[in-house]
Amino acid sequence: MTDAELMQLAKRARKNAYAPYSGFVVGAALLCSDESVYMGCNVENASYGATMCAERVAMYQAIANGKSSFVKIAVCGGTDLTYTDVVCPPCGICRQVLREFCTDAFRIVLQNGDEIVSYKIGELLPFSFQKNMLEK
Repeated sequence: MTDAELMQLAKRARKNAYAPYSGFVVGAALLCSDESVYMGCNVENASYGATMCAERVAMYQAIANGKSSFVKIAVCGGTDLTYTDVVCPPCGICRQVLREFCTDAFRIVLQNGDEIVSYKIGELLPFSFQKNMLEK
């Protein structure tokens, strides 16, 4: 699946976002190594700590469905459902969650104006905490 196709799915997922507090709607589409795709949107809560980001919704759905190998995730967001020039990279918590389940080759696909760009997970989260650090 191309980056552009995955981004289109992220934009579609964004339409289901629940963001009455921030007004910032986010969509994500996660491509698994078996070519299956899991989509997510942000879901806010009056208790802000209970809010869930689109990237984690997509990842947790994939994990719940037995997936364990991931290729890339497309993420888009903005203050409305029309196209915006806002680049919407994953927040720090989402970067760490993605790092937990993804290899160094995993890519994060973003919309930057009319251009689609991608970064390896390590570029967006250098010096990340990894489970192999827990080994004695």
